[in-house]
Amino acid sequence: MCDYLFNDGPEQPMPPEQTSMKATTSFAIRAGRPALRECRRAADMRDAVGEMYALGVEDAILVWNRVPVRLSYGYDVAILLDDLVPLLEEVRRPEFSDAEVFWGSDTFSAEWKIVREDDSLRIRARWHSVLGNYESLLTERGDAVVHMEVFVSEWSKVLRRIVTDIDAEFVELNDDDIFLRVKSLIRA
Repeated sequence: MCDYLFNDGPEQPMPPEQTSMKATTSFAIRAGRPALRECRRAADMRDAVGEMYALGVEDAILVWNRVPVRLSYGYDVAILLDDLVPLLEEVRRPEFSDAEVFWGSDTFSAEWKIVREDDSLRIRARWHSVLGNYESLLTERGDAVVHMEVFVSEWSKVLRRIVTDIDAEFVELNDDDIFLRVKSLIRA
């Protein structure tokens, strides 16, 4: 089970910063390899993700203090993109100190207050709804503390999966702003 949750195979190696078990159990993401549906054109990256990945295909798994939480690509991840990309850009800034984000999917609904502590981030979450109804368990597990670079690299695995699939399917985006920003994030 540990290999399934924490190893994404040769296409997505774990970063060297994430070799300690403490780093992988507080906050980690397994991107998976969801099956694709045909999508040739979309309004933007969010719409492309919603179209490319059917519900019921392999999900991304976010691990919060050893509690796995499923994130559907076609639904949850598509909804999270518009908040996730600016958050990751902000966290990477040297002067970053704190941020708040509301994840607005009805199967992944939470408020995160993210505070910088030296080179790490403390994430205080208020869980509203997750697939499987684990809100009380997630709350019991408390804050997640993760190195800033690990936080970005964990989310980047999901973003890299999406960019790879959009490029492989030659999806034409009417508005490619978020897509280009994601490409910049995963190159850095």
